[in-house]
Amino acid sequence: MSAETKTELTTVYQVKGMTCGHCEGAVSSEISAIPGVSSVTAVAKTGEVTVVSDTALDREAVAAAVDEAGYELV
Repeated sequence: MSAETKTELTTVYQVKGMTCGHCEGAVSSEISAIPGVSSVTAVAKTGEVTVVSDTALDREAVAAAVDEAGYELV
């Protein structure tokens, strides 16, 4: 019996334009839709978005998701 090891990658992105909880939710929702993403934590106060995924994400995919939410990836 082998134990399956799951590696997760945590990446912190800087997003410009978030000002409130609604902003955090919009950004989190869009990034969560990217395949392989297991969790997203957005903090409007700092502009930081922490993404946990099972593989490295394409920065362009993250930028497109942030843009779709109405914000800008720095």
